[in-house]
Amino acid sequence: MTTTGEQWKQIEADYYMQVVNRMPMVLDHAEGTCVYDTDGKRYLDFTAGWAVLNVGHSHPAVTAAIVEQAGKILQMSNLFYTIPQLKLAQILIDNSVMDRVFFCNSGAEANEGVTKLARKYGKVKKNGAYEIITANNSFHGRTMGMMAATGQAHYQDNWRPLAPGYVNVDYDDIDAIKSATNDKTCAVMLEPVQGEGGVNVPSPDYFKQVRAWCDENDLVLIADEVQTGMGRLGTLFGYEQFGFEPDAISMAKGLGAGAPLGAFLCKQEYAVLEPGDHGSTFGGNALTTAAGWAGAKVVVDENWSEKGAETGAYLKGQLTGLMEKYDFITEVRGMGMLLAIQMSEDNAGAVIGETVANGLLLNAVRPNMIRFMPPLTTSIEEVDEAVGILDAALAKVFGA
Repeated sequence: MTTTGEQWKQIEADYYMQVVNRMPMVLDHAEGTCVYDTDGKRYLDFTAGWAVLNVGHSHPAVTAAIVEQAGKILQMSNLFYTIPQLKLAQILIDNSVMDRVFFCNSGAEANEGVTKLARKYGKVKKNGAYEIITANNSFHGRTMGMMAATGQAHYQDNWRPLAPGYVNVDYDDIDAIKSATNDKTCAVMLEPVQGEGGVNVPSPDYFKQVRAWCDENDLVLIADEVQTGMGRLGTLFGYEQFGFEPDAISMAKGLGAGAPLGAFLCKQEYAVLEPGDHGSTFGGNALTTAAGWAGAKVVVDENWSEKGAETGAYLKGQLTGLMEKYDFITEVRGMGMLLAIQMSEDNAGAVIGETVANGLLLNAVRPNMIRFMPPLTTSIEEVDEAVGILDAALAKVFGA
């Protein structure tokens, strides 16, 4: 007997911890940019698992790598060498300005690890400095430490007192970083583009100024590339868009091509962690790194960073067309395949309700803002279809 969508939803209601307001359908399978529910209805997925599926759902190369690895070895302690982990390490280091990598399971863990690295650097190189400057409207994860790093009160208020050692200042404001710097400061951690904070793109010279300040004060400059890495902004890493080199980066989301995988990387002079300083049972898991290596190889070998940037520019142009059509759209912003529209009213939830009903998945990143993060492999025809669905939804919700 086949379990229906309604029956699956009742199981969720009976057993799952209620921390998510779910969409109404139960998803069954997916391919490329499309997902299908238990009734066979097709949806264009412009969320991509929250900027995770950069090469799309069920990419043949990723699927083949998972199937092959599942028949070999799934998991071993990091006491032992496993080949997929080392293959992925090589492709990341060879295509970045970094020298060393450590694998973990998520973006929050990657940020916990990279901030441990920064604090160790402060301990041994800066007379015990431990404070890390982050930005308002940032998002670095939901662990106790990373909630303190995340400069958004609604992620913090229920869990105060927060972990000490993090200072939140305004984004895209070099003077705010300078004012917050003192003899306790060891690092600055910033997203190249703030995703969860509203797809906020900094001024062109912001990161160059931050880089100069960190050099002047011997601060570790960390780029949180959890959402912007693996081609999403139009280059393999987001920092490449802004003409600076970080000292360390954190990664996840697109890194695993759908598998749960995170990492933090650093330049050799900041590789201060020693045996026993850090570890992870599942970090660098053979199955997840096999998937990550396959996905990374597709992005690099097939140049999906650049191709995605071209499609993203087209999508941005189509969204700008909607802004010209509707005066309630006040801004289109973002870069590559990470974009958003801002509206004059808090109707994002209602708009997305309409798009989901008509076969398009989007994200209400703010009550008045809709975020777009489709796979880099999305076609122009799929963009046109998505914009058409969005256009109709906007007209219905706003009575335009």
